Amino acid sequence: MQLLQTLNSPNVTSPLLRLPANGGIRSPLSSRSSSGSQTPERHTFRLQYRPVCSPVFTKAASVEAETSSISKVTAEKDVLSALSQIIDPDFGTDIVSCGFVKDLHISEAIGKVSFRLELTTPACPIKDMFEQKANEVVAELPWVRTVSVTMSAQPARPVFAGQLPKGLQTISSIIAVSSCKGGVGKSTVAVNLAYTLAGMGARVGIFDADVYGPSLPTMVSPENRLLEMNPEKKTIIPTDYLGVKLVSFGFAGQGRAIMRGPMVSGVINQLLTTTEWGELDYLVIDMPPGTGDIQLTLCQVVPLTAAVIVTTPQKLAFIDVAKGVRMFSKLKVPCVAVVENMCHFDADGKRYYPFGKGSGAQVVQQFGIPHLFDLPIRPTLSASGDSGMPEVVADPQGDVSKTFQELGVCVVQQCAKIRQQVSTAVTYDKSLRTIRVKVPDSNEEFLLHPATVRRNDRSAQSVDEWTGEQKLQFADVPEDIEPEDIRPMGNYAVSITWPDGFNQIAPYDQLQTMERLVEVPQI
Repeated sequence: MQLLQTLNSPNVTSPLLRLPANGGIRSPLSSRSSSGSQTPERHTFRLQYRPVCSPVFTKAASVEAETSSISKVTAEKDVLSALSQIIDPDFGTDIVSCGFVKDLHISEAIGKVSFRLELTTPACPIKDMFEQKANEVVAELPWVRTVSVTMSAQPARPVFAGQLPKGLQTISSIIAVSSCKGGVGKSTVAVNLAYTLAGMGARVGIFDADVYGPSLPTMVSPENRLLEMNPEKKTIIPTDYLGVKLVSFGFAGQGRAIMRGPMVSGVINQLLTTTEWGELDYLVIDMPPGTGDIQLTLCQVVPLTAAVIVTTPQKLAFIDVAKGVRMFSKLKVPCVAVVENMCHFDADGKRYYPFGKGSGAQVVQQFGIPHLFDLPIRPTLSASGDSGMPEVVADPQGDVSKTFQELGVCVVQQCAKIRQQVSTAVTYDKSLRTIRVKVPDSNEEFLLHPATVRRNDRSAQSVDEWTGEQKLQFADVPEDIEPEDIRPMGNYAVSITWPDGFNQIAPYDQLQTMERLVEVPQI
């Protein structure tokens, strides 16, 4: 992630700041072309200031005069105006508008400013840059003598509404790592991604959803290799390895399961939803191969935030992976990255592609998945998985770890965008008395009359399921009805609470077909 060029704020009254000789701080971020090659891009972060009309005095000479006359209201305005120059590249807006600035305290008499920046995740790749720039822009105010900035992250909580199982209520983002084909290195990617996110400062858990052939007990080496049960709460206590919480059927003392599909779905459901995960920023689910009952159960029980697709260069792998991408698409789970494993190896100064090229690029091109990462054939990567220590832990500075670092940054960015889009997709504008709709991954925004939305409810309370007869009549809904609460429900719908206590589930697809307001109602 890189910090993008900030915008000039028309309210900025700070004096002109001299940029460093190198033109600012550069933060490289490697992106990948459709062929899987690495194309480094560099973006320069510049803080731009508008010079004031009055002469610029030295800070030491003017600070006493400034602090003697400035008011607290003016001081807060100056600080927020300065901070609004810093743009969050994920959301495309300033950190003040994002609501990151908390606990602002100003002592105008002595020129002391303190505040807290509350980011969406502790794994934010540019949190140090945010802290540095926040210090700089506020310190440049002529009346400020000292600046104190503390960093924090929002509490772990799901963005989705609905009655989630208790164990999942304090998990911010759930990421599915899937291939729909065995033997492509999906578990390797899932485990190394999880430990990469943990290394970035996040609270992380891994759920091994493969009951027939669990991989987690081989790939990690926790001291306690058996799951424990809380006898009072009847919940499962996960095991732990290097700060990451772990749950796998292989830690249940059962080895590999021999059972039919419905029984497996029940076991997975119990393991996942009754575990005491605690507060997690990311829960990585190592999905089993296939697109059957187990996969559908997981996608329906768990509010998945995003999916990472793992493939190999062979055409056969692409065919199976394509089925999985289509499954996630139907379930409204965005696929944010493709990892092409076992792509190549280097020998005698040359690069060889033993399985050909193009499977990962084909997934990206055909399904519009924005990010592609490739992993080489590396003996150490395979050996680390067999030894019980992930590669990113065994060799944190190696080339493989760098690729996983890029993948981790991508996942953090995309999850933040998805959460922001989902949380603001459907809102109620009290001043206009209209419902604003901007469906994720769409630039279109439109307005709906609240009464129209309420009258178009298709639940059993409004429409007879057997005859299709409309039970909710037009006159039953007053024209001035207003929603009491609107909350996201998965990546596909919102839950709207009305004054009569009715909770309406309104899918995005249905909202897009309703009659829209052409003219904004006059208040």
